Amino acid sequence: MGIFALTLIILSSCKKETPDPTPAAPASTDNVALKISHSWTGASTFGLNTDYVHPVTGDALNFTMLKYYISNIRLKKADGTWWIQPDSYFLLNLENGSAAEINIPKVPYGEYTDIEYVLGVDSLRNVSGAQAGALSTSNGMFWSWNSGYIMLKAEGTSPNSTSNAFSFHLGGFAGANSVVTKRSHNFVGNSLSVSGNGNCQIQLSAKPENLWLTSPSVSTVSTTHMPGAGAKAMALNFYNSFEFEEINE
Repeated sequence: MGIFALTLIILSSCKKETPDPTPAAPASTDNVALKISHSWTGASTFGLNTDYVHPVTGDALNFTMLKYYISNIRLKKADGTWWIQPDSYFLLNLENGSAAEINIPKVPYGEYTDIEYVLGVDSLRNVSGAQAGALSTSNGMFWSWNSGYIMLKAEGTSPNSTSNAFSFHLGGFAGANSVVTKRSHNFVGNSLSVSGNGNCQIQLSAKPENLWLTSPSVSTVSTTHMPGAGAKAMALNFYNSFEFEEINE
């Protein structure tokens, strides 16, 4: 056997085989949907460009806009610890129907018993300058004169208003007139089981009519565009209407 052939045999026998790539670990997170349905007394659902009569004030109201912020979402695990969604800021806009949906990505597998969130935008983000996404000033939800976010906008028409319209821009993030509100809901003996099926959904409900639960008719006050006691009362009454409905998996 020649020297060259012998050398090839030796090199071949000494060559290390490349190990197979390590198989990818199975996914350990899944998306969870947070769905909020909106209703009006006497109607099955609430929607824009629809005529309603307020059950307390008697005002005829037709909304052309309703949008508001939800932020700082976190889920409570069965062991009592919390999973916190990072960079958790969403602007919900009812222009596409009576329900609004938030996608919560990368929730770790496990059992969850509670949800907690903030209605509005926390004080830190109100004073953090130019931001992107839901907090971009291009969304029209920021008072440049006040360095603060409009937490909720409700606009529409009403023959009861002297201007035939109503416009409520509700905000305030500091002091006695802050409207920022933390809400939490227990899943009432059930649990949210995140296991990779891709169908987990938390359903909440809210009542836009509660904006006027203790506030006067639009014939008296049809416009609010700055923080204050009136803005706080309207916002909190709406925020307090949020309720847990069910878990869908």
